[in-house]
Amino acid sequence: MEMIHKGSLDLVLVPCGLAIMLGYHLLLLYRILRHPHTTVIGYENHNKLAWVQRMVQTTAPEEAALALSVISDSISASTTLASLCIALGSLIGAWVSSNASPSAPLTAGGDGGASQPATTGMASAKFTSLLVCFLASFACFIQSAGHYVHASFLMSALGLDAPASHVQRAVILGGNFWALGLRALYFATALLMWVFGPVAMLACSVLTVAVLHLLDTSSMPLHHHQFVDRTSVAGGARAASAPNPGLHSAVAVFSPAPYLR
Repeated sequence: MEMIHKGSLDLVLVPCGLAIMLGYHLLLLYRILRHPHTTVIGYENHNKLAWVQRMVQTTAPEEAALALSVISDSISASTTLASLCIALGSLIGAWVSSNASPSAPLTAGGDGGASQPATTGMASAKFTSLLVCFLASFACFIQSAGHYVHASFLMSALGLDAPASHVQRAVILGGNFWALGLRALYFATALLMWVFGPVAMLACSVLTVAVLHLLDTSSMPLHHHQFVDRTSVAGGARAASAPNPGLHSAVAVFSPAPYLR
C-alpha cells in the first residue's frame, strides 16, 4: 500500500513540477519575443549588439585584441560547462549500467514481487531523465562554443567594410545556446531532487521558478548607444558619431528571429 501511494505521488507531483518549469520558460520565451526589454536576455542582447557594432568599427589593435579576449573567455566558459555536463552524464550512464544487472538491482531492500519491477522502472526513469538533461545541456554548450569560435574568426578576419550583422548573429546565437544550456541544467537540478522524492522535486521546481523570475526580470532602462570616434579629437573633445539606427530598432535588437535563420 505504501509503495502504491508513493507511486501515485510520483505520477501527480512530478508532472506538476515539470509543468511549472516548462510553463515558466514558455512565458519567458513569450516575453523575449514580445517584450524583450523586460527581460535580462533582451537587455543583454541589446548591449551585445552595440558592443559588436563598436568592435568591428575599431582600428586600434588593442581594442581588437580586447574583443577577441572577451570572446575567448566565453568560449572557455562554454567548453568548461560542456565538459562538466558530459562528465556527469557519463557517470550517470555508467552507474545505471552497472546496477542494471539482475544481481545488483537499482533499489535494494525490496520485498520482491510486482513492486520490484515498478521500483526499478521508476529509478530508471529518474536517471534517464537526468541523463537526457545533461546531454541536452552538453549539446547546447558545444553549439555556444562553436558560434563564439565563428564570431572570433569573423572579428579577426572581416574588414571595416564588412557588415557587423555577421558577427552579431554569431554572438547572439552563442549567447542563446548558452542560455539554453543553463536552462537544461536548471531542469536537471529539479530532476535530481526527484531522487529524494516527488515532494522534494515539486518544492525545488517552485523555488527554482521563483528565483529565476527574479533573475530574468529586468527593469534597467535601455541605453541608446552612440559610438565615439576615438581617433578624431578636436580641441581636446571627442566627437560623437551618429547613433546606429539598427540599435534603436526593437525588431533588430531584441527579436531573435533574424539570428535563428
